[in-house]
Amino acid sequence: MGSSSDAPETIQFVHSGYAYEVETTSRRAARRRQRLATLKENKEFENLHGIESRPAYRFIKRAFDIVFSILILVAFCWLFAIVAIAIKIDDPKGPVIFKQRRVTKDGKRFTLYKFRSMCADAEDKLDSLKELNEKTGPVFKIENDPRITRVGKWLRKLSIDEMPQFVNVLKGEMSVVGPRPALPSEVKTYTRYQRQRLLIQSGLTCYWQTRRNRDSITFEEWIDLDLLYVKQCSVWADFKLIVQTIGVVLTAQGS
Repeated sequence: MGSSSDAPETIQFVHSGYAYEVETTSRRAARRRQRLATLKENKEFENLHGIESRPAYRFIKRAFDIVFSILILVAFCWLFAIVAIAIKIDDPKGPVIFKQRRVTKDGKRFTLYKFRSMCADAEDKLDSLKELNEKTGPVFKIENDPRITRVGKWLRKLSIDEMPQFVNVLKGEMSVVGPRPALPSEVKTYTRYQRQRLLIQSGLTCYWQTRRNRDSITFEEWIDLDLLYVKQCSVWADFKLIVQTIGVVLTAQGS
């Protein structure tokens, strides 16, 4: 399991020379690609433990997480009730809330909450579907997953299935912005380089989730983009990611 003690003092950004288009506008995308190219010329990040020495940023980030999550949970409580009823009508066998153990900063485990979007025995069916996996690395995803329910399809498309995670944010287990929390089984396969995404708190949204072609990126690209956020995280970067995420949600570009 990754921890801050496992991480080296510097990070090399050298994965296969990829060029990424993170932001939607061509000008911003070009700037981002240029920064990534520069980082990959065998140059090193400075000590990432410096994040811990930025108390002002950490205070602002946590204060925003608390206020924003409370506002969302209160403003959309009516929607949660409707979703709960729809889930039970569509598939009454399983619970409304799906709970799963995930890994966040420093390898700490917590219980992540989601509206259930799959059949009640989805976890039991996973082994029989693994050979159909369309993602690289330890991540599993297939198009038209047969385990997804009718209601679940729309919950995912509109990103509503993730909204219970604002409870995780309020509890301090996640942040609004940060690398997505991984499964313990995924973390066990991480290289030392990949474990460095555990240097900061996991979040609801991140760089790769705001990409229009996010379903086509490789696991290596995913990790690289997460580490780019670890390097560049700031109040302004968080604000831009939240705005971009709202755009993704409003245009129904969810998974």
